[in-house]
Amino acid sequence: MSVRDRVIEIIAEQAVLEPSDVTMETTLEELGIDSLGIVESIFAIEEAFDISVPFNANAPAESDFDISSVATIVAGVERLKAEQS
Repeated sequence: MSVRDRVIEIIAEQAVLEPSDVTMETTLEELGIDSLGIVESIFAIEEAFDISVPFNANAPAESDFDISSVATIVAGVERLKAEQS
């Protein structure tokens, strides 16, 4: 499974939607994911990919991880995985 597909699966699970309802352009807000859901999504992503996401739930705008859309989350996960290698 690709990083993209796995991230979409995790986000869809948080939003209680089918993965087919989640597009790369979708924002977490549009999916109805609140701040707690964002934190849970980040934890699930960290577990799924065995990475540490530099995200501060208290100051999301200051985090080094862009959660503005599904595409930016996928790009961030891919970058973190590449840095791990």
